[in-house]
Amino acid sequence: MSYTATERFGVEPAPDGLALVQELLNTIGVGGPSHPDLLGEVECAQEWLNAALEQWTKATGSSPPHDIALTERDLPRLRALRDRLRGTLEHHTPSGPTPGPTGSLRLSLSSDGRIEARPEGRGVGWVASALLGEMYDAQRNGTWQRLKTCRYEKCAVAFFDRSRNNSGVWHDVRVCGNAVNLRASRARRRQQS
Repeated sequence: MSYTATERFGVEPAPDGLALVQELLNTIGVGGPSHPDLLGEVECAQEWLNAALEQWTKATGSSPPHDIALTERDLPRLRALRDRLRGTLEHHTPSGPTPGPTGSLRLSLSSDGRIEARPEGRGVGWVASALLGEMYDAQRNGTWQRLKTCRYEKCAVAFFDRSRNNSGVWHDVRVCGNAVNLRASRARRRQQS
């Protein structure tokens, strides 16, 4: 199993549990039928969630609750969570007093003296708790600012910027970067003519 939503765009997953957040962001539909919205139908969303949680479990050593069975009612909530997280990365604030997603974490002391945070809740509520917990952890350890969305407006794939100075803006410089630069070059030539 792998992080299927992220890897379908040829992007390497973010480190540790942050990959789960990146994975949700990359469920978006981009480029027509070859990359559909993975949260569009229950069966597809369930396959995605099962695979993502399996990978997350391997990456973090955490354990998800048994059998999160998605229903048609869960899909709008998952898409809203994805959109809110995407807006956070793109520095967009929702218009009006829209409440943000919430979740619960249970803190416990492990036998080796470390504090462990475990998501709580049921179904999509548990998923929201896990995602928010991973975001919190990434913000505390300094990796959150490296999770970005591609600036090419036709793309918006989430990627983890591994550049030394955290200056990456495209998920794939050869594809998205070239398209943007070519368009800018043509516009400059038209202005000079």
